[in-house]
Amino acid sequence: MRIDEAPGVAMTGCELCPRRCGVDRLAGQLGWCRSGAETTIYRYAPHFGEEPPISGVRGSGTVFFSRCTLACLYCQNYPWSQHGEGDVYTGGGLANVFRALARHGCHNWNLVSPTPWLPAIHKALEQVRGEGLNLPVVYNTSGYERVETLRAYADDIHVYLADLRYASAAAARAGSAAADYVENARRALVEMWSRLGPLRSDENGVALSGVICRILVLPDLAEEAVRNLEWIASTLGTDVHISLMAQYQPAWKAVGRGRWERPLDEDAYGRVCETLGTLGFENGWIQALGGDKEAGIVGHEMPRGGCDKCGRD
Repeated sequence: MRIDEAPGVAMTGCELCPRRCGVDRLAGQLGWCRSGAETTIYRYAPHFGEEPPISGVRGSGTVFFSRCTLACLYCQNYPWSQHGEGDVYTGGGLANVFRALARHGCHNWNLVSPTPWLPAIHKALEQVRGEGLNLPVVYNTSGYERVETLRAYADDIHVYLADLRYASAAAARAGSAAADYVENARRALVEMWSRLGPLRSDENGVALSGVICRILVLPDLAEEAVRNLEWIASTLGTDVHISLMAQYQPAWKAVGRGRWERPLDEDAYGRVCETLGTLGFENGWIQALGGDKEAGIVGHEMPRGGCDKCGRD
């Protein structure tokens, strides 16, 4: 399907995300995410805190887009995801961002929360690719996506780096104001996997194509992480690279909100680690519980039968 043939994937009558607001952003209307017509970016730079195949040795060319289709109570990036802080990049500005990251030697272009800005991203990629710049594109997403949008922009993307955070509508509603998160995120992950499949890397271990699924374990919701792992194993299989994340911190509106301000429980996190081995997942990374929260994902290959990072057998 060509982009100009796909309904709802442009800024006029915007239905890029599952909320399907239908607003005309080019006419100045703002939908649920408050994104307008002009692309807004908080920052862009080489980033070394992603999973090893994404960061490599020269860094991932990460573009932190402003605005978001979720409203997570605990969002650590709320100044730009929720408040819209950032700079406007008009005309060829976004293409210049991609050029700068390529000149720096980054392994890829890493698009963080790109969904509201896909039409502009597509045009900028067309422009720089026409000039001979052709880095892999990483689609770094919360998982809250429309399959129709993913299909429309599929040719632009080489690696999906997708979250799967919740397994129940109640938790998704409470944590991210998206009761329909689970059905949409799971459907999106199936679409991503059907298109790109297992992670494929070059001779240096840098990602070229494929899917990585991030499981962010949330306070008192470790069983939801377990249920998601069980769903992945039964639906997609155990060849999926799993990135198990323990970096939760109460931020933004999570402080003073019951479970959302509590730290992760060691036993609960250990249960999730054990599930990885029990189900047969062998590819991926496990983040240390209680480690340096600014360090990002640790390059710890997933063990067979358990996790030595959280002290479980």
